[in-house]
Amino acid sequence: MPTPAPTPTEDGRPSPDALLRAARQEGRGHLKIFLGAAPGVGKTYAMLSAAHELLRQGVDVLAGVIEHHGREETRALLQGMPQQPLMTLDYRGRPFQDMDLDGILARSPRLVLVDEFAHSNVPGCRHARRWQDVAELLEAGIDVYTTLNIQHLESLNDIVQRIAGIKVRETVPDTVFAAADEIELIDLPPPDLIRRLEDGKVYVPEQARRAIHHFFSPATLTALREMALRQAAERVDRQMVDYMRAHAITGPWPTRERVLVYLDPEGDGERLVRSGKRMAERRGASWGAVVVETPHAAVLDEARRDRLAAALRLTSRLGGDSTTIHGDDAVEALLGHARSSNATVLVVGRQPRRWWRRTMADHLLARSGEVNLLVVAEQARSKDESQATSPAGAGWSWRAAVVASLAVVGATLVGHGIDLLGLPLPNISVAYLMGVLFVAIRAGQLPAIAVSVASFFAFNFFFTEPRYTFAITDTQNILTVVFFLLAAVVVSRMAARLRVQVQVLRENARRTETLYAFGRKVSAAVTQDDVLWAIAHHVASTVHGSSVILLPAEGGLQVAAAYPPEDNLDDRSAAAAEWAWSHEQVAGRGTSTLPAAQWLFMPLKTARGAVGVLGVHVASPQAPLPDTMRLVETLADQAAIALERTTLVQDIEAARVATERERLRSALLSSLSHDLRTPLVSIMGASSSLISYGDRLDNGSRTELAQTIQDEAERLNRFVQNLLDMTRLGAGALVPKRDWVDVQDLLRSVVGRAARLTGQHVVQVEITAQMPLLYVDGVLMEQVLFNLLDNACKYAPAGTVVKLWASHTAGQAVIEVVDQGPGIPPADRERVFDMFYRVDQGDHRSGTGLGLAICRGIVQAHGGTIVADGGLHGVGTGVIIRLPLSAPPAEAPP
Repeated sequence: MPTPAPTPTEDGRPSPDALLRAARQEGRGHLKIFLGAAPGVGKTYAMLSAAHELLRQGVDVLAGVIEHHGREETRALLQGMPQQPLMTLDYRGRPFQDMDLDGILARSPRLVLVDEFAHSNVPGCRHARRWQDVAELLEAGIDVYTTLNIQHLESLNDIVQRIAGIKVRETVPDTVFAAADEIELIDLPPPDLIRRLEDGKVYVPEQARRAIHHFFSPATLTALREMALRQAAERVDRQMVDYMRAHAITGPWPTRERVLVYLDPEGDGERLVRSGKRMAERRGASWGAVVVETPHAAVLDEARRDRLAAALRLTSRLGGDSTTIHGDDAVEALLGHARSSNATVLVVGRQPRRWWRRTMADHLLARSGEVNLLVVAEQARSKDESQATSPAGAGWSWRAAVVASLAVVGATLVGHGIDLLGLPLPNISVAYLMGVLFVAIRAGQLPAIAVSVASFFAFNFFFTEPRYTFAITDTQNILTVVFFLLAAVVVSRMAARLRVQVQVLRENARRTETLYAFGRKVSAAVTQDDVLWAIAHHVASTVHGSSVILLPAEGGLQVAAAYPPEDNLDDRSAAAAEWAWSHEQVAGRGTSTLPAAQWLFMPLKTARGAVGVLGVHVASPQAPLPDTMRLVETLADQAAIALERTTLVQDIEAARVATERERLRSALLSSLSHDLRTPLVSIMGASSSLISYGDRLDNGSRTELAQTIQDEAERLNRFVQNLLDMTRLGAGALVPKRDWVDVQDLLRSVVGRAARLTGQHVVQVEITAQMPLLYVDGVLMEQVLFNLLDNACKYAPAGTVVKLWASHTAGQAVIEVVDQGPGIPPADRERVFDMFYRVDQGDHRSGTGLGLAICRGIVQAHGGTIVADGGLHGVGTGVIIRLPLSAPPAEAPP
């Protein structure tokens, strides 16, 4: 049946889905599959012939692996074809050869030939199947030609087994087959293929004789040929639909159907999944599988849960959606989900009829309404399998038998006590009902029903007349015993159902609490280590095993956290983790990629990409159940977001530091380009005047030019000294060399050094009496006071007074430099001590903007403080230095 296409856009433009698929193919390799109905039809021959044609056209072709099986015609075509040497692996003490995937990736040809698409790789290879190797080649942008027989298609596996009587172990997921860019059918009629087989062109003679009587019979080959032709026709139809979508060609666009497969714990789930997949393919419909968890289904044994898990994994491999829903009534929950998901066909398995209850198909047929129902025949199972999955033995164990026996004995003893008290007979039945209720709560439904029957006979034997026989003479006692049995059965069923519901509620509460506690803890975590610990602990408790988190580092992934603590992974697990990280896909145990690893790894993905890898390990030989894995995936999503949050905090801090660094760099460059260039220009101008006009200048002019050179050189020296001091402060290399210094000598030295700068100002120095000595680095403190005096003279008008005051209070020396300039606004009095900061007052005085920053650094190195304030009577600026006083030595002068 042709596959219907979805509705195009109303404005006649190409389908967005088709355009998105085309965009996703950008950068990927082109996959072409040579499809055949059986071995020997000439797939490899046709692939090599097509490759030779491309080779003649100059295309870089490489034969990755060719399985010629001794056929001379195929082997001849390998002549002149570049081939990648096979790699040799040791397995169970014997050497085996397989395709060298890494060698091909390093060689990076334009086209690589990979024979036998469904081949199973030798254990030790990176992937379990060859089609996974091909997927990696395609991701690397390498085109691939490959071959495939129709019996290796996953959805046709059970049909081929039924037709040919052979179980095909090597299969390719239908999604991989559907993703091929081109399919070329290599067809050969059955008589011609049998003739080739007889001529020894397919197998050696002995193998050929066996094959003719089994797989290569005319009927089998005809059926396989029909399946291959059908698959090819459906492929052509899909290509036609894709072309119509991409080119906005109008046509019939009916609404698509949806097929929903119900997975019953008692049925053959994998068979139903394959049937649903085939039906969806023929109808061109979307499809999926659903599991209904009722209170009874929530306590299934491991065998049933494993079957459901295998069916759900097969659904994912075949490209279907898997869903688990919850409800007390399986029929109502299933039909409700079918209607809400717009399913048109519901696929269920046919269960054996029992006279005491209707099957699931019967209930669905009576209540399905507009949903079509397809009942698939179950495959006959062996007697051992039927007994293993029969619900009759469910819930029985030696402990349940002991509890049931004690309940009957205990109720009988209590009944004798009631009988001795002379109470009416119905009171004794209450004791037995309590025993039934106790067993139902502790052991389940089946032991409780057994106790009900046993209590019925014990009640009859010990307490109804005639006693100690099973005969009943009183009609009233007959009704009492019968109603007792009915009541006991009803109570046992209700109590057992309540017990199961309580178990389910406890499990759901545990999972909810796990998610809540995890979310609360990672939300409160500030550092990355806290987040990693929360992730590792909660995931380990969820799977009842171990967990590990790996983060990228130099040289690859490294273990960042684990619970229980784990420092290293074995080689296979490490390889699986690297694969999951680099390809952002699940790998390791329970998957088809590196399944030999002990751990299952899943990438922690966010919108920005993978931030790490989460690994889980359970002691059970089986992989974690799907519902557990869904919970782990939810935790992994939250973990990825939490890790990204910590990364974003680090990125924001790094961006802030980088911005600040860039601001300082720009300020420094601006200072160097302007303020340092100004004295250089003056020096160059004065020196060039002396050189050019020195003999024509009088002594006064020459002295003035020389004085200019000296003044500007000293100013340049101060700028450079400030830069050097700031560098030493930033590196922590500026260590004061303390000694006892007289404040009067210090201020006199500063005033003398700044004589040229203060020539247009009146400098006044005031020192309080009995000023103690300072234990400071005299050179550095002189530099501080010189910078302050320089700033005061630079910004204060000519002719104004600049004062230097020195005084002392309890334990502190105070030195203040006050000018009568424009002053510093209160909002900027703290910021002026930042590097390169200047108050914007309309003037642009020379300077690097480092003077006050250096002053603060030196003063703080002495354990003091420096602040800017207003001048006298609110006019000008006052910079106040406070230094701690120390006791002078005994020999110091007063």
